[in-house]
Amino acid sequence: MRVWGAVALAVAALWAAGNWSSVWPVLAAAGGGAAVGGGALALLRAHRSAVAGDRGWRAREEARARELSMAEVDALSWQDFERYVAALCRRDGCTRVVVSGGSGDLGADVVGYLADGRKLVVQCKKYAPHRSVPSQDMQKFVGTARLEHGADVALFVTTCRTFTRAALGLALRQDIVALHRDLLGSWVRGAPLETLIPLNGGGGGTGGRSG
Repeated sequence: MRVWGAVALAVAALWAAGNWSSVWPVLAAAGGGAAVGGGALALLRAHRSAVAGDRGWRAREEARARELSMAEVDALSWQDFERYVAALCRRDGCTRVVVSGGSGDLGADVVGYLADGRKLVVQCKKYAPHRSVPSQDMQKFVGTARLEHGADVALFVTTCRTFTRAALGLALRQDIVALHRDLLGSWVRGAPLETLIPLNGGGGGTGGRSG
C-alpha cells in the first residue's frame, strides 16, 4: 500500500508540474482563502476584545464620574444636603417643595408634591459613605411618614452605601423608598426621581451587615 501511495504522489506531482499554469491559481486561491479566513477570525477576536474592554472602561468611568459628583455632596453640611435634595426634587418636577428639617420635624426633612400630585415626604441622612443606615432610623421614619405627614411616597435618602438588612426589610414591608448612595449618585447625575422610586434600594449598594 505504501508503494502504491508513493507512486500516486509521484504521478500527481508529475501531472501538476506539466499543468502548472492551471494548477497554481487554484493553489494560490486556496492559500489566499485560508489567509483571509485566518485574518478575519483574528479581526473578529480583536473586535470582541475591544468591545469588552470599552464596556469595562465605560463602567469604570461612569462609577468614577458618580463618585466625583458625590464628592461635592459629601462636602455639604447636613443642612445644605437637605436643601440640595429639595433642589433635586424641584428639578424633577416636584411642586410646593419646602425644607422642614430641624428639631421637631418628625422625620420630614423635605416635603413636596410629585408631578402627578402625590405627596412626597423625604428623610435625609448625611452619613459617611462607609456607614449603614440602622433599623432605628428607618423605624422612626416609618412611624411618622404617613401617620404624621400623610405621605403618598415616603423617601429615605442617604449618602452612605448601605441600609442594614433589618432597615431595608422594614422599608420594603412598609413601602418606604430606600435611596442609598449609588442611587443618590444616579439622581445627582440626572436620573429622574420617578425612575428611581421603583428601584427601592436596588442597584448594588444594598446588603451588608444585619441590624
